[in-house]
Order: sequence, then C-alpha cells, then structure tokens
Amino acid sequence: MRALWAIFLPAAAYQLLAIAAGLRQLRRRRSKRRDSGFRPGVSVLKPLRGLDPNTYEAFVSQARQDYPVFEILFGVRDENDAAAEQVRRLRREIPDASIRLIVGGADTPNGKVGVLMELARHARYQVWVVNDSDIKVTPDYLGEVVAPLEDSHIGVVTCLYRVKAHTAPAAWEALGIATDFMPSTLVAQLIGVREFGFGSTLAFRADDLGRVGGFAALADYIADDYQLARRITRLGRRALLSTYIVETALGDASWAGVWRHQLRWARTIRASKGAGYAGLLIAHAGVWIAIAAAMSAWLPAAVLLTARMASAWVTGALVLCSSTGRRLWWLAPCWDLYAFCIWAASYAGRQVRWRDRLLRIDRAGRIAP
Repeated sequence: MRALWAIFLPAAAYQLLAIAAGLRQLRRRRSKRRDSGFRPGVSVLKPLRGLDPNTYEAFVSQARQDYPVFEILFGVRDENDAAAEQVRRLRREIPDASIRLIVGGADTPNGKVGVLMELARHARYQVWVVNDSDIKVTPDYLGEVVAPLEDSHIGVVTCLYRVKAHTAPAAWEALGIATDFMPSTLVAQLIGVREFGFGSTLAFRADDLGRVGGFAALADYIADDYQLARRITRLGRRALLSTYIVETALGDASWAGVWRHQLRWARTIRASKGAGYAGLLIAHAGVWIAIAAAMSAWLPAAVLLTARMASAWVTGALVLCSSTGRRLWWLAPCWDLYAFCIWAASYAGRQVRWRDRLLRIDRAGRIAP
C-alpha cells in the first residue's frame, strides 16, 4: 500500500497542477493585455506539401486578417503540388492580400525546413509567423500572437490548438490532444519550463532566428518547432503560450493512422526530453486508477478519478472550448490507458513514419541518415 501511495500522490498532484494551470490560462484570457498599438510588418511563412483537411478554408482565414501590414509566403517543392493550385485560387479570390507562392527548397533531412529556408530568403519583414498548413484562425490572430513580441524578453509566442474531428478515430485522437497533451503544456508553463513551441504557431523575430543559425540549424531535426523555440530561449528570451487558440482538423484518420501519429509524437518527445520523458508516466492517471481499483484501494482511486475528470473538463471544455472535449471528457481515464501503451511502445524503437517516409531518429532527435 505504501508503494501505491508513493505513486498516487505525485499522480494526484499532477492533476491538481493541470487544473490550476487551466484556471490560470482562463484568467489570462479574461484579463486582456492593453493594446499598445504595436503592429510591426509580419511575414507569415507556410511550407506546404499536399492537401490537408480544410486546407482552403484555412488559407482564407490566414489571408483575411485585421492587421495593417503582412504578407503570406506559401512554399512548395514542386509547382505541381496540389496545394499550389489552392494558393493560386486564393490569390485570384483575395487579390488585395499580399500572397506569394515560392517554389523550391534546400535538400534537407527535414523537408519542411528546407522549404522554410527558401521562404526566409524572400521574407520582407522582420517579424515572422510560422504555422502548419491546416491552421484555421480568426481575423484578430496576427494581432494577438505578435503583440507579446513588443516585450524584448519574449522570444517566441506559440499557441494551444483545438482539433476538429470528423471520424471516430479522429475524435479519439482529438480527445487525447485536448485532455492529455494540452494540459501537459499548461503545466509546463505553470512550473516555469522555458522550452516549448508548436507547429500550430511560432511567432518570433527574424534577427533572433539568425543569431541561432537560421532555419538551417533545424534541418536535421524532426521536431523543428521545438528546436526553434529551444534555441531562441537559450538566447535568454522566454517562450510565451498565447491565450489565442487556433483550430486544426484531423480529417479521415484511421485507427492505425492514429497509432502511428501518436507513436511518432511519443518517440520525438522522448528524443527531445531525454530521461525526463519517463516521468510522463505520472500523468497517465487512468493507469493508477485502474491499479488502485484492482487492489480495492477505493479511496485513492476515487480521489484520483475525480481529479482526472476535473482536469479533462477544465482544459478540454473550458480552456480549449473543444467540441470533442465537451462531449468526451469523461473518457479521459480510458485515453490514459491507451497513452500508457504508446508510452511503452515508444521505448521499443526509434523509427517513425512521417507522411510517406519511414525515418529513424537518434538520441538527440535528429533524423538519422
């Protein structure tokens, strides 16, 4: 029983931290910062490959920004890429927006970074925003994510995201993102972790990226978003989690696809975090609830279950305003059992599938030759 309590207490403490972190994020959202009028010119860099769910709607949302001076640079390696035609359509339908399609990119292990290197050569402005191709936003997006950069101590601004799911497997993965991955991010911010950044949004100064070697310094890494934030924060600047939430879509994900996607994430995070990755096991409260119940330790099981349900609701339903989080939050302990299997499988190899490529990553998170 002592061993059970030794695990139960950290697991319960983590869930309480997740609740506190979620409530803190809600308070930050409600106390909007004063608008200082900081509106530097912005270059939005969007590397593309193929079509993601809701691609065109996402493009339109990026082009229709209530922001004075910005440009969007879309990059593809092949001018016949299906995404390129959607960019041409966007230029026809929103002719007033400053939109350019750049074809080409350096031959790098991480192909996305190779395209970003090419886009950087064409960027006009000194504040850059990089986000994934399927990110959908509202007209106040650029103003929200760029404003914190007025503070010279802030080097990177990144965003939480909610997932729009159209199938049962996609909804299952969306549940995990809303009630497991996003709470872990909020906890990291609460306890002072400096190095975090997501492909959903990375806003930063071009000069800061130049000081750490530019995009070329990220070319060998699979987690280029994390590596970018890590390098800029090592200049002595902070990474800030914005209160703005972007939206993405998972489309017609299969159960096998969800497993591969989650396993890629897990192995990438393990390579990035090193020994600290093992500690994530504490976050999988459903595992410890099941063990406590199997040992007839009903009080610890009930307390931990209550805390887990509360943290899932606070982040999934209240912070993210996720439709999946609001419908399925009560399944969070079941997700934890699945996440435990992913966690264990992440130690069984270093191969990951990224789109149509099978890659091997080394201990530092670099793509092995």
